[in-house]
Amino acid sequence: MSRNMKIPRSVFCVRILAAVAAFAVGKGWAAEKEAGFEPMFNGRDLAGWKNPYGWGTASVVDGEVHLTGDKKFFLVTEKVYGDFVFEGEIKLPEGTANSGFMFRAHAEPNKVYGYQAEVDGDPKRRWSGGLYDEGRRMWFISPIKGNAESEAAFQKRAGEAFKRNDWNTYRITCRGSKIQIAVNGVTVTDVEDAMDASGVIGIQHHGEKGQTYRFRNLRIKAL
Repeated sequence: MSRNMKIPRSVFCVRILAAVAAFAVGKGWAAEKEAGFEPMFNGRDLAGWKNPYGWGTASVVDGEVHLTGDKKFFLVTEKVYGDFVFEGEIKLPEGTANSGFMFRAHAEPNKVYGYQAEVDGDPKRRWSGGLYDEGRRMWFISPIKGNAESEAAFQKRAGEAFKRNDWNTYRITCRGSKIQIAVNGVTVTDVEDAMDASGVIGIQHHGEKGQTYRFRNLRIKAL
């Protein structure tokens, strides 16, 4: 097209309207995606969270929650949640590491138990996103530990969703007895269990001395 050729006014208007519409759709999608979510961590301090253990250290570093210690412990919310969509990001330390997001859980002095969305640092096992029952039934459903068929089916669902040396986004949805866990957008657990209808949400340090577990972008939407 010649540099001096004029674009007809009608064509110019159509292009402008199309661009505005595309921008509006994008903004609408983003607003819809974020609608109803509330931050659980303000990025400055640990308001709304507590450590029920006599050990372990939780700190805020550059807008992240860092857990350090030499024994397993959990940092849990002061508030109890029932039906919700929870999202959070975690980055495991290098080397031997394991963690999880507790939900609908129970906190007592030096003890936290209940549902946990597994964060598996073992590159061979690959059970990230599995449903573990901390302090009770353990691997009872997704997968069933020791059941070769269940374990294989879980690993097939999980695939390569979990990124061992990167940030990973977990999305946990609880509505009544229905529980779903997604890792980086891949749903790897979709089950029903009526053991607990509500409880605290927690993040875990597995107890590896000198290791730091990092968490960020913790948020929740009530259902």
